[in-house]
Amino acid sequence: MAQKAQNIEISGPAARQVTPPVTPIAAADGEPLGIESFQSFDRMRAANMSKLTAGISPGALATAYFDWAYHLASAPGKQMELGVKAARKWQRLSAWLWSSAMDPETPPVIEPLPGDRRFAHESWSKPPFNQLAQAFLLQQQWLHSVTHDVPGVTPQSEDVVSFVSKQLLDILSPSNNPSTNPEVTARTMATGGMNFVDGWKNLAEDQARMATNRPPVGTEDFVPGQTVAVTPGKVVYRNHLIELIQYAPTTDKVHPEPVLIVPAWIMKYYILDLSPENSLIKWLIGQGHTVYVISWRNPDASDRDLGMDDYRSLGVMAALDEINAIQPDQKVQGVGYCLGGTLLSIAAAAMAGQGDDRLASLTLLTAQVDFTEPGELGLFIDPSQLHFLDSMMWNRGYLSADQMAGAFQLLRSNDLIGSRIVREYMMGERAPMFDLMAWNADSTRMPWRMHSEYLRRLYQENELSSGRFTVEGKTILLQNIRVPIFAVATERDHVAPLGNPSTRSTSSVIAT
Repeated sequence: MAQKAQNIEISGPAARQVTPPVTPIAAADGEPLGIESFQSFDRMRAANMSKLTAGISPGALATAYFDWAYHLASAPGKQMELGVKAARKWQRLSAWLWSSAMDPETPPVIEPLPGDRRFAHESWSKPPFNQLAQAFLLQQQWLHSVTHDVPGVTPQSEDVVSFVSKQLLDILSPSNNPSTNPEVTARTMATGGMNFVDGWKNLAEDQARMATNRPPVGTEDFVPGQTVAVTPGKVVYRNHLIELIQYAPTTDKVHPEPVLIVPAWIMKYYILDLSPENSLIKWLIGQGHTVYVISWRNPDASDRDLGMDDYRSLGVMAALDEINAIQPDQKVQGVGYCLGGTLLSIAAAAMAGQGDDRLASLTLLTAQVDFTEPGELGLFIDPSQLHFLDSMMWNRGYLSADQMAGAFQLLRSNDLIGSRIVREYMMGERAPMFDLMAWNADSTRMPWRMHSEYLRRLYQENELSSGRFTVEGKTILLQNIRVPIFAVATERDHVAPLGNPSTRSTSSVIAT
């Protein structure tokens, strides 16, 4: 079960144990059971290969690369365009080098992309470091032209090749080289090289913690129930998959309709109850709301056959049943965060089709229901990569937190990998730990069946927004939801991006 805050207690007869049986996946009708033994060989091969490739499918990369390489080799016009652009960029750089040598105040040829902080320090504005930065940024811009708009290349291949090429180029960034990074060279001069000694100590400590499955340095200062997740609450219900935590209002005047928060199943429940000054739950009970929060079980190999409908029925629906038992005849204000919002939307659509009107409203926080444009995570979603992920989960019975973390770090490599290498291993400085980062290190696993269904039915097939998603054998439709919806989308998010409004790629697709 997910880790609980120290001051959360089991309370009353409502905290009863309910553990319904989990139905295993049956073999297809007419299909000999022995065929699974042949499939096991393929899965074992993919699972073993994933240990060498960090979970990335070589087949997916090879398919994308050959698609791009073949079409680029077959496009002389594109090749000439790239040659002209390369010559033009070299000409611009050369002219700028001459001008900046005469006048140091000459404006740069190119600025970093929004969010790129690698060259933000003022020392990057002085030669020779500004020259290195300008050359790199122009090369990065040219590489974008190389990997985009090649006639005949599929959008998926284009995105994958562009992403991988950018990762490789970023390795060569002057900010990642201690001899070409002015901040590192200045620190080295000031400390006599002790920054590298401290950096080696930091690296050794991080590797030791990783090898022994210990959390990052500094997380020990953020203990649930002591420094985070300190809002008083009690567990009022428990089954095999969830604990339901109730938080009582701290005001004399109490709103009659309770609030149910459904976090993502890859998150510990206290995402919205971090430090006391950074807690939505504390704020809500301070406004007179009774708040219930689902705490998801941290599954192990024995939970491999838990599916998406188990998460709906044993999670959202079981929580609603218990809330109605505690507060009869009161509708519930539903709040879904990230994947929890997706699950809450599925439950709401199913309830609407059944005439179940227990929800008073829905609040969806960066929750995706239309996966037409799944954001940067879509780079990892194609048949080859899904087979790889499915095999990894099948072998273990679950997808581990470290496997998920690798994908997210790649999506934000400049922030989560490059900047950390520079700060902690070259500069010798430890980045301060804070409540959100400590919570992020306290992640959970996902069972094989549920995650496999989620990726295939939503990311790959987009069944939910296209009206083909079924619950208990019946198709559910998002447009049947008739309760007020407040949906928060994000412009820059690698999980639930805002995207093009015409494609309606976020939770706002069901806002009314």
